Amino acid sequence: MTIGKRSSVPEKSFAGTSHTAVYALLGLGSAMCVALVAGRGLYSHTHHFQTLVWNLFLAWIPLVLSALIYRASTRRGDVTRWILAPVAIVWLLFFPNAPYIVTDLVHLGQYPDNIPGWYDVMLVAWFAWTGLLLGVVSLRLMQEIVAHARGSRVGWAFVVLVTAAGSIGIYAGRFLRFNSWNVFQAPLTLADTGWDQVTRPDAGELLLGFSVLFGLLFLFVYCTVHLLARPERRSS
Repeated sequence: MTIGKRSSVPEKSFAGTSHTAVYALLGLGSAMCVALVAGRGLYSHTHHFQTLVWNLFLAWIPLVLSALIYRASTRRGDVTRWILAPVAIVWLLFFPNAPYIVTDLVHLGQYPDNIPGWYDVMLVAWFAWTGLLLGVVSLRLMQEIVAHARGSRVGWAFVVLVTAAGSIGIYAGRFLRFNSWNVFQAPLTLADTGWDQVTRPDAGELLLGFSVLFGLLFLFVYCTVHLLARPERRSS
């Protein structure tokens, strides 16, 4: 991924909002998520929903990588360009971990602890929304890099392609129980098992239905955030 002959990407995005402010807000949201799980554990004396904390940690990885790529893209030089490409590939592999947390809503009602149902709804909703926003911000940073280098249309095409790939990755994580680490640990086994799973007679409908619906949901949220972040244009 190169910047070409254009000037470096701006230090601020999201309609001029400082990246630091956005990261701080996401950090506060993540802290709230952890606090909700800790409070639930202390009250119920169980470890239920604690796996969501690990999922949230994984959701931060693509944002950290995209932030590093965004900052590195402001620098010129062949060495930087060679570094950006493999890091961007790793980012794409980990990107589904962020919106994946939305699918953890399936765990609601699974744990009959002495906890009110509304508390578990709030807890999972905090995680799901925080993870979704981590994915939105991460993809937004990458879109700005691509759009700055190749133009707005290519930037939006990049968003659609990443959303489609990410939705398939989320399907693989939720239904096939794969994770991003498998790509590095056992890529051949992953490919073989994945092919066996997706070629089953009943797999196509689930893969297509879930991937399309989740992709549309993510694009809806992404475009909404994008439009809200645009500076208002007032007529003189």
